[in-house]
Amino acid sequence: MELQNCVIVDGVRSPFTRGGRGAFVATRLDEVAVTVLQTLLERNSVLSPYDIEDLGLGNVGGVAELAGIGGNHIARLAGLPEHVCSFDSNRQCGSSMETLQRIAQEVMVGQIDVGISMGIERMGRQLGGGGGGEKTRITEFNEGRLEQNPQQHDLAPDHMDMFSVPFPDYILDSSPIVSMTQTAQNVAEVYDLTRRELDEFAVDSHKKYGDALEAGFYEDEIVPFEVELPVFNEDGELQLDQTGERKTVSFDEGYRAGTNFEKLSELPTIRGLVSHGNKELVITAGNSCPTNDGVTAALLMNENKAKELGLKPLARIVGFGVGGVKPQVMGLGPVPATVKAMNHAGITADQIDRVEFNEAFAAQVIPSISDLGIPMERVNVNGGSLAIGHPLGATGTRLVTTVARELKRSGGKYGLATQCIGAGMGISTIVEAVD
Repeated sequence: MELQNCVIVDGVRSPFTRGGRGAFVATRLDEVAVTVLQTLLERNSVLSPYDIEDLGLGNVGGVAELAGIGGNHIARLAGLPEHVCSFDSNRQCGSSMETLQRIAQEVMVGQIDVGISMGIERMGRQLGGGGGGEKTRITEFNEGRLEQNPQQHDLAPDHMDMFSVPFPDYILDSSPIVSMTQTAQNVAEVYDLTRRELDEFAVDSHKKYGDALEAGFYEDEIVPFEVELPVFNEDGELQLDQTGERKTVSFDEGYRAGTNFEKLSELPTIRGLVSHGNKELVITAGNSCPTNDGVTAALLMNENKAKELGLKPLARIVGFGVGGVKPQVMGLGPVPATVKAMNHAGITADQIDRVEFNEAFAAQVIPSISDLGIPMERVNVNGGSLAIGHPLGATGTRLVTTVARELKRSGGKYGLATQCIGAGMGISTIVEAVD
């Protein structure tokens, strides 16, 4: 069987708003998703809804308006016919990149010609840890997860093929069940990163995003949305029985135009962090991504089908990779994932012209890119998630779409989208420019 080429035809998203208190807090996210999806279809109106065969939704929460198959719910609200199939995917932060890869693979093996990848998350729902309900002896956390066998504890046999330094025993001996912020602190310790390095990286992310916003780079990506602003009482509680003023949101709320090193250096480190190596605590809200609400969507298609319809794709998808790392250093997951993706695509790091690396934490991007051997000036040239935001299930599709658009803008050949994943993984997608 001859594999087919899969292309990204187009991609759009909502603004990424602040989780918990941002512009989407009093707005139904499924309705935001409908607007995003309908905008994608309207921009590519030569495509018949009957040509769409599968729609996947990346989502971590999976509750409330997204319970069941959230992708099916959104597809029907958007008016897509019943024959359009749907599925949901949960690979934590990599959920919608997983969804995009699955749709692409369906196209490549000839199962479908047209599919849509979406991602959605309301982070206010994730802040308390999710779950809920009474804990019993059959539903409470299984303490056995705290124990590690030698294969889980010790360095992998190919560790030094992937990473420039060994992970010290004090990291390997620490608990494998750990907060994301603690994993960032652990990575910073492994690579001796300073607070100054992390804060300077964050300042640069905001500056690049601001420059790209002013230059109009995100105009084709972000779908403006009119919202009803949330109303809070004196105790800071959301009042859904009250109606706030209406406002059009057109850019990401995580962006802070006045961000500078002096301001970031004054922020306290995140509460609850510990140093297993007796080193400086360096992780702050300023060098970590914000929590966000948001929706993403991308149209994927058999390349011959796109030509038949007269559509001009953004890029061709040529490489996939998912890799595992110690959960204590979760942020380094993009390293093995990218090595796998490059091997799949048949390219080397020096051939990658642009990278969209999810900035969950500055502490993970700096060492990962160094160990991969990719020049930092090729990474997140239009800003990254420290400014844009990271609504868990929605981010992956944004990363791939954004790097495809940047590749077309800059005239490069190969682009990499990559991100870390909770529990100790990474996921990467490589795209190639279409002539």
